[in-house]
Amino acid sequence: MKTPLSEFAREQGIRYFLISFTDLFGTQRAKLVPAAAIDAMADGAGFAGFATWLDLTPADADMFAVPDTDSLFQLPWQPDVAWLPADLFNPDGSTINQTPRLVLKRVLHQAQDLGYRVKTGVECEFFLLSPEGETLSDPRDRQTKPCYDQQALMRRFDVIAEICDAMLELGWGAYQNDHEDANGQFEMNWTYADALVTADRQAFFKYMAKAIAEKHGYRATFMPKPFAHLTGNGCHVHLSVWDSAGTTNLFHNADGELGLSPLAYHFIGGVLQSATALCAFTNPSVNSYKRINAPATVSGATWSPNAASYSGNNRTHAIRIPEPGRFELRLADGAANPYLLPAAVIAAGLDGIAQKQDPGPRHDNNNYTEPLPTGAGRSLPTNLLDALRQLEENSILPKALGTEFVQSYLKLKHQQWRDYSAQVTPWERETTLDC
Repeated sequence: MKTPLSEFAREQGIRYFLISFTDLFGTQRAKLVPAAAIDAMADGAGFAGFATWLDLTPADADMFAVPDTDSLFQLPWQPDVAWLPADLFNPDGSTINQTPRLVLKRVLHQAQDLGYRVKTGVECEFFLLSPEGETLSDPRDRQTKPCYDQQALMRRFDVIAEICDAMLELGWGAYQNDHEDANGQFEMNWTYADALVTADRQAFFKYMAKAIAEKHGYRATFMPKPFAHLTGNGCHVHLSVWDSAGTTNLFHNADGELGLSPLAYHFIGGVLQSATALCAFTNPSVNSYKRINAPATVSGATWSPNAASYSGNNRTHAIRIPEPGRFELRLADGAANPYLLPAAVIAAGLDGIAQKQDPGPRHDNNNYTEPLPTGAGRSLPTNLLDALRQLEENSILPKALGTEFVQSYLKLKHQQWRDYSAQVTPWERETTLDC
């Protein structure tokens, strides 16, 4: 944006700017800056890094969140406020290497150096709950198979329509919304774009969905598995690799199996090769492992994977090839960091291309009822600790994402696991109090 932000603010009626960044745990942090002061923030708004999940200490100097003015989002539901994603820098101008948005940029630069431009789309699933988050917002939403339920969808028309109208106003190309497989669960879709554009939109979408839900008296959550008996919140990623101009889809091959090129299969091979380590990013919470490897829900299926395998248009595998020119990774959940998710997947895929990784044979079985042949498809981690250990053993992802970043991520996630492990749960008391 060449126009000074203060002038743009006057033209658009913007009174305040949210200078926002996403930390390693996916929490969005921000400062609210009045339009009169926004031009002074060109070099960044100051933050105490230790106050966020970035593996910094109280002794570290203030960090500066430098807004990306080309990625401004004016809030459709509150147009006197604009949201600006930011990158984090030290006072001397050096980057804070564990900044998720910068990690994604680093990987995209690696792709660019190879002549590739990566495009992604995401399917964000979320629940609408009561304000306290304990029950569904719609007590009448009780079907065993509620997916695409028209009545339940339209009972929440005000919320869904306002979010969709906002995406249309922002120019995202929103094209469909539906009630998902769990009671109280919804999914909203918008058009794919360059990977960084999609990541910024996903970060903003999570904020927007929560804000508009609160406006209507509800609570939106992207928690992977809020209810044990219901399908969890996935965050399916659709990915394709294009030439540097973004005009030719290098994954598309009309003569290839399922319309994919050898390049695409090498990319898939790289993702499958690092799949267990990828889980540390695609499934980054303790709760994530209640969604994958899970028993069937009341609807009859979890719609989440239980092995690192790929298939055609078959939703029981970690990777689905729904049509020529792209694939869908079904592993990730709603807790995934909007920037670290694509960064890790792209890093694994680029290594697959470099190594000409063979993904092995495609499997078209129902992976929920017909197990894969012995030796086909690696088992997924069953908990966060196992996923972190897989990341520790992986040499591919640290090289691409940055060793310093991965060390910080592992340090904080191990701390999170220890905090969880120290909890005494109601289940433990119920089953062992009389020992």
